[in-house]
Amino acid sequence: MPLASVFADLGSFDLLLSVARLGSVGQAAREHGVSQPAASARLRQLERRLGVALLNRTPRGSTLTGEGALVADWARTAIEAAEALAAGVGALRSAHDSTLRVAASQTVAEYLFPGWLVAVRAAHPALGVTLDAVNSADVARRVLAGEVDLGFVEGPDLPAGLHAETVRTDRLALVVAPGHPWARRRGVAVSELAATPLVSREASSGTRRALETALHAAGVTAIAPPLLELSSTTAIKHAVAAGSGPAVLSSLAIAGELSTGALVEASVRADPGGRALVLRRDLRAVWPTGQPLSGPARDLYGIAHR
Repeated sequence: MPLASVFADLGSFDLLLSVARLGSVGQAAREHGVSQPAASARLRQLERRLGVALLNRTPRGSTLTGEGALVADWARTAIEAAEALAAGVGALRSAHDSTLRVAASQTVAEYLFPGWLVAVRAAHPALGVTLDAVNSADVARRVLAGEVDLGFVEGPDLPAGLHAETVRTDRLALVVAPGHPWARRRGVAVSELAATPLVSREASSGTRRALETALHAAGVTAIAPPLLELSSTTAIKHAVAAGSGPAVLSSLAIAGELSTGALVEASVRADPGGRALVLRRDLRAVWPTGQPLSGPARDLYGIAHR
């Protein structure tokens, strides 16, 4: 009998064991929640599949034939193994659903994820959550490697193999120190911005890639190298406030500094005859293509999307 057929018939073998224990097809049927005719039909079908008679059927009840007793002994071992397999898989699923591993770009990690975490923990009070705050390229790498269950990126580029869904639109802003000449300008030209060395994150950061993509879309062909490359948004804000130079940062990251006057937002205008600079980008949830989200990861995505 092919292995696939054996597994397909496990329910019928289990029904046979119940008949052996209870001495009646009717009682076995009630135990399994099916009608007696349905139980009888399943047992007859099993006999046809195996090519042997399994039951002696009499008006007083049903007993196993000699062959039926042998089959029942073998089936008992198989069913116990299947139950152990189901229990083991259930334990693995429970352990998986009790931990959520997330990688997020720094803007998402610092300014959006804490609120999402409160909501997902309300739905899963015992959930353990780990968050890696890295740049967008590292988020993509970790998701593809299976190191995390869900990722959030802010950059425009994604490698093959990732499915992405927008969860938020973010505005980027040009910021300077209060004493910087651009703080008093009515507008900084796109070409001047592109030619000015900025305080920036590393090349693979989502914010930097979003700015470069926006400048190219506005017709810029050459972009000045950074004045400084710093590893965190906080470090960039301190450097700009100290007068090191301008920076382009997420509006989510600078709200507090703008309200206190530590930083000033400078507007950007198009060059004469040129295209406007669109400083907006999509913040996206990412996971492997063809692998639907489940459990807490699916719930977190739903919370972020709302």
